[in-house]
Amino acid sequence: MFELKVSQEIRQACPVFAGAAVYAAVKNSTYSEGLWNEINEFTRELTTTTQIDDIKLQPVIAATREAYKRCGKDPGRYRPSAEALRRRLMRGIPLYQIDTLVDLINLVSLRTGHSIGGFDADKIQGNQLELGIGKANEPFEGIGRGVLNIEGLPVYRDAVGGIGTPTSDNERTKMDIGTTHILAIVNGYNGKEGLREAVEMIQSLLQKYTDSVGGEIVYF
Repeated sequence: MFELKVSQEIRQACPVFAGAAVYAAVKNSTYSEGLWNEINEFTRELTTTTQIDDIKLQPVIAATREAYKRCGKDPGRYRPSAEALRRRLMRGIPLYQIDTLVDLINLVSLRTGHSIGGFDADKIQGNQLELGIGKANEPFEGIGRGVLNIEGLPVYRDAVGGIGTPTSDNERTKMDIGTTHILAIVNGYNGKEGLREAVEMIQSLLQKYTDSVGGEIVYF
């Protein structure tokens, strides 16, 4: 099990921050029809009830954007993942299909507005993650994005370096079809509200669509 810590610099910049995590043993798959039925249902609901300019006003997304500003990043240039995913759907671009674990995390992020780090737990170095703020020229390869400038972004670091930000996670610890243990971290820059619901949603979807063989909610 991992120890999850919040640095003093994050506590100062984002004093209401709270987080929750799910660790589980899983069996991944390339595609889940049931999960994609849920994703398509959410897409229809979002695109028929929301205007694109309203996305950044969703409370959790708005709080994450404010955290970016307090940490030194422009949220208009580096969007939180939940906001970017919703904007993608509103522009009529379908959600990309990766694999069941990644698609599942994306759905929970879309539903809740939380930016969620989804990691292959076996690729994390050491047993401790600390949430801090990215430094100038700190190396970070975003998934599908190449080198990402994480200066001023909230970032989780393991014993080697950064593995996850609300904008993108790192290639080094990404989930893939061979992932057998998942660590999913829900980031509440608006505080504790909605965290329990988000992690319970993750656990429920894992049990339905990934043959999860056990999970545990970890609060910090």
